[in-house]
Amino acid sequence: MKRIYLLMLLLLPAYAALACPACEKQQPKFLRGITHGTGPDSQWDYVIIVVTVVFVLITLFLSVKWLIRPDESMRDHIKTSIINH
Repeated sequence: MKRIYLLMLLLLPAYAALACPACEKQQPKFLRGITHGTGPDSQWDYVIIVVTVVFVLITLFLSVKWLIRPDESMRDHIKTSIINH
């Protein structure tokens, strides 16, 4: 029973994210079947999305980089000042 609930929990959001037939008609060709609602109002919507995606990718890259290899060897790092005092 737990497996069924887990499977429903994992698959239901993916199914709910697919667009319905009415929404597919309102979307541009390359977004059909992906999103609900009306399509973008202007070209600025695409610019905003691209800039946001760039910020998210930079943030993701830097967070993974600093999780894997934190640069805590500097003398003025906060950790060093706490350990030494």
